[in-house]
Amino acid sequence: MTTTVRQILRSKPDVYAVAPEETVYNALRLMAEKNIGAVLVLDGQEIKGIFSERDYARRGILQGHASHETAVRQVMTPEVICIDLSASVETCMALMTEKRIRHLPVVDGGTVVGVVSIGDIVRSVVDDQQFTIRSLVSYVTS
Repeated sequence: MTTTVRQILRSKPDVYAVAPEETVYNALRLMAEKNIGAVLVLDGQEIKGIFSERDYARRGILQGHASHETAVRQVMTPEVICIDLSASVETCMALMTEKRIRHLPVVDGGTVVGVVSIGDIVRSVVDDQQFTIRSLVSYVTS
């Protein structure tokens, strides 16, 4: 059984985003409140970038940008790799590994419908493996 992004998003329907002109501080506050590692940067419905803890560490604080005074657009990652709802967990894992990213926005017909993290993907793989193991044990012992 191959799990898809659509199935993962059933348990996490919210999309957290900030506008490009929002301060880094406000983006970090949202990330802390929601216990997430990244937020999308949206202008209306258009993806302008993604802002992560890694962006803040590498392009923000280490380069002397004060979070209260810096706009997210100044430190975000503007090249955003997205996936479709029908993408498999294996496709996500391969893409995340190849591109060295931890978050993938999910689009459906050009509209952002969610974000999957590497944690979501690993959790799904583990769940699938545990299901397979239980099924095999049940088969062997019956």
